[in-house]
This record gives sequence, C-alpha cells and structure tokens, in this order.
Amino acid sequence: MSASNVNAVFYADTYHPIQSGSIDGTDILPHDRAVYGALLCSNAGLYDPFGDPKVIGDPYCTVFVGHLSRQTDEEILRKVMSKYGRVKNLRLVRDIVTGASRGYAFVEYETEREMRRAYEDAHHSIIDNSEVIVDYYRQQLMPGWIPRRLGGGLGGRKESGQLRFGGRERPFRAPLRPIPYDDLKRLGIPPPPEGRYMSRFEVPSPPRRRSSHADKEDSPYVQRRSNDREEPSHKQQRSSADRDDSSHKHRRFHQEPSYDKDDSSYKHHRRRGEHSYPHKKRSASRDHSS
Repeated sequence: MSASNVNAVFYADTYHPIQSGSIDGTDILPHDRAVYGALLCSNAGLYDPFGDPKVIGDPYCTVFVGHLSRQTDEEILRKVMSKYGRVKNLRLVRDIVTGASRGYAFVEYETEREMRRAYEDAHHSIIDNSEVIVDYYRQQLMPGWIPRRLGGGLGGRKESGQLRFGGRERPFRAPLRPIPYDDLKRLGIPPPPEGRYMSRFEVPSPPRRRSSHADKEDSPYVQRRSNDREEPSHKQQRSSADRDDSSHKHRRFHQEPSYDKDDSSYKHHRRRGEHSYPHKKRSASRDHSS
C-alpha cells in the first residue's frame, strides 16, 4: 500500500451488510448482532425496498435529508429545500403513535437536475440549528439495501457503537492490510477498487437513470412506433395475397369450361364459337387454299 492511499477513500455501489460494518470494506465476518441480523434479512429476502405503500414519486428525483431537528416541520423544510429547485413532494417521517418527527425526510424535485443541485449544495447545511446530511434515495437505487431498523443503513453515531461505512458521510478507507480476494468473492462482496480511490474532498455522484435498449423496447411508445413500422409489411403481404387471389379468379374466369363431347351443350358451345369468330375460320381456309 502506497503512502498516497493513506487518506484515500471509496464508496459502495451495492450494499452488503458485512462490508458496511467494515471500516475498509474487507471484513468477512459480521462484527455485531445488528450486522448479523441484516445479513439474515438479506439472505432470506425479508426486506422489499418497493413494498412501502407510503413511498411515491421518482427515486431519481428524490433526496434523503437526515439529522433534522425535532422542531423542523414540513413547512420549514419545504421552504429551505425550495432554494435548490421546485419541490414536487415532501414526506417528513413521523412516529406512528406520537406523531413526532423522527429526524429525517424525503424530498422529491421536479427534475433530476434540481435533485442533484440539492444533493451537492444542501449537504451539511444548517436547518433549525441542526447540521443535516443529504443523500440520494438509496432504498430503491442501491442494490441490496437494508435499512437501519433491520441492522443495516449507513453512517450512524459513535455513541451507538453501530457505525456503517461506504456511504457519503462515512466512506470506506483504503485498506492498509492485504485484501482477502477469495473470501470476498465467496461472500459476494465487491473488493476495493485499487488504483481508483477518491479523496475525501470529492463528491460521489448519485446513480443516473439508465436508458438501455431493453427499456426502450419495453416502453409503450416504442412498441407503438414499431407496430406502425411493421404495418406496411403486413399491408404488402395482404396486397400480394389479394393479387394472387384475384389472378386466380381471373384465370378461373377465363378458363374454358369442361364439357363432354357427347353432351348437347358441348355441341352448342362449338357452334356458338364458330359463329362468334368467322374471320378466324376464313383466314384458316385461305391459308389452306394457298
């Protein structure tokens, strides 16, 4: 480990309970009961980040605001957060029994650009004499996320003895010991990004909305456009089938009917044909005579 990495840090892109309890992201065993409980929830799939009916809005336009004063209400928070953009929705989380604020909220903006402005500028700002932290909406945007109430989360206070690392407030430190790559791979923990560490003064970028080709194909607008493009080919197939059908009818209409030579209708047809085309008969006799 070089001396330049002593003050280097890195951030977690995915959440793993064991790794979040490690100061350098290389632990392979849970160091407290809460981490072990979060690991059980993760392995058993007991937490659904999309199962909360109170969660509404676009996660890419939403920020998490923590360390709020208990006296801060929705009106004050909306007024302060409106400095960074147009607030679309705001939800201050309250105790379901007492109704008191629990000290954190979710603020949704009209656009992703306004959300990023609040993410960068509102972090460590002062609201009602309390220094708040601002982060992106990890509940739905960070794979593997486990909340604090189930032993997961990020950050925390030293007094609690349950610090969680890898987030914006407490990033991982670049490891000073050998990295156990085999054990990390076995547990599904991403290893530290050697050679790509960041400094503490760099701001980690929140996830961006991915517009993959598969997402475009799944959208109703693209499906409608693709169906419109396919429609002329269907019309061509139908028109070719109609032409074949009409040509078949044309051949069937001009095809001579079949008669029995002994039938009287056959003799009548022959006599009618001879009277209908007398010039052909005369030309044939003229050629024969010459």
